[in-house]
Amino acid sequence: MHHLNPVDAAFLRMESSRSPMHVGALMRFVPPPNAPPDFLQRLLARMGEHPFLPEPFGWKLARPTASALRPRWVAAKVDMDYHLRHSALPYPGGEKELGVLVARLHSHPLDLSRPLWEAHVIEGLEGGGFAIYFKAHHCAIDGVGAMRMVQRWLSSNPHDTRADGPWVLGQKVSAPTAVANAPRWQRLKAPIRLAGEQVRSLGDLARGVTRMLKGDDSPARGSLSTTRSILNVAVSPQRRLGTQRLSLPRLRAVAAAADASVNDVLLAVCGGALRRYLSELNALPEHSLLGSVPMALSRQDGKPGNAVAGFVCPLGTHLADPKERVALIHRVTQRAKTEMSQMSHTALNQLALLGISPLMLGQMIGVLPRLPPIFNMVVSNVVLSKTPLYLMGARLEAMYPVSFLFDGYALNITLVGYCDHVAVGFLGCRNALPRLQRLAVYTAESMDEVEWAFGVLKAKR
Repeated sequence: MHHLNPVDAAFLRMESSRSPMHVGALMRFVPPPNAPPDFLQRLLARMGEHPFLPEPFGWKLARPTASALRPRWVAAKVDMDYHLRHSALPYPGGEKELGVLVARLHSHPLDLSRPLWEAHVIEGLEGGGFAIYFKAHHCAIDGVGAMRMVQRWLSSNPHDTRADGPWVLGQKVSAPTAVANAPRWQRLKAPIRLAGEQVRSLGDLARGVTRMLKGDDSPARGSLSTTRSILNVAVSPQRRLGTQRLSLPRLRAVAAAADASVNDVLLAVCGGALRRYLSELNALPEHSLLGSVPMALSRQDGKPGNAVAGFVCPLGTHLADPKERVALIHRVTQRAKTEMSQMSHTALNQLALLGISPLMLGQMIGVLPRLPPIFNMVVSNVVLSKTPLYLMGARLEAMYPVSFLFDGYALNITLVGYCDHVAVGFLGCRNALPRLQRLAVYTAESMDEVEWAFGVLKAKR
């Protein structure tokens, strides 16, 4: 048996009927040239053939509940007919039909009594393509871990005929019997060492938090007076999904002109899109909306799960000028990265727990939507690959992230860099955010506005 680390356990305890805590990815594929008529059937058969299921895909919770005091993984017998599913889109199989299906699939919680993942192979896409929608519980995997899993799963060789599922990857976890049979003093060494590291890092954490709270432009202080918006309401169980793709060369050109990072420009583009979307709903706050921006940490133990800290950043939704918006975001992100780089790995993990604790406690007791928000939405950014990837010769065209919602936080924005594009996934509460695809459309138009503001010639899309 293997206990979940504190951050993973926190995501499990936050599971509720209105805010299931799984994350997903929608991957669109183009079949290889001269693919046989039964290509998809062959793909499905091969994906279901392999029984090797390492942690966490071949494991389940020892107690199928989100309230376990010390949740842990145990080995499980996996029913592949349950976890690997086949769906088809209605005609004409366009973006709308695909988005509606995936939003519906993502609205259903995972069965906590089984291994915490599902894979849906979807045929009938317009133009002859197909898609795979994969979801897993956030207590089992984070965004960076998911990107690494997909990188190992897919191939850079278009002639590679392998078709394993992502669940056959990774290393088997060594059996705990050797540790269990060791002398007691040996079994206590690791917990004692860990406790010592936690105590020694408290001073580092305190110094880091003190630095973050100093100054009038402190985003940490700003989060204590976050403006409540229509994004900060109780969420329903049903979701909406909006998708968009942005040109990476265009983003890089703006970043160079602004002397900022691509991530700074992406945050500014999202801020501009939100400004227009909320203005049309007569719901644009006077002060800037704040995004919680996760930063990946290395997993020193090499195990799956979550290793992430983060900071709060204004998106400049109160600013009409895109140049001012980029400058504000760049100043805050540079400060946050500098402050976090001065903290130890253990202190950063403690910071992550400190940040998620009010969310976890508020969601567990059902009062999170009534508490003052500490940000307005989550905005995360990960990189998949700079070169094309393939599955049994089928080329991955795009990968759209489909994240999760906290109760009281009705929008999540996740960005994935792949080849020469950044795929943007907007996940929203169906009741709180109408016409979510408009936000995706406005993101492309916001990109145009940022380019125009910095005098950057548009590259071909």
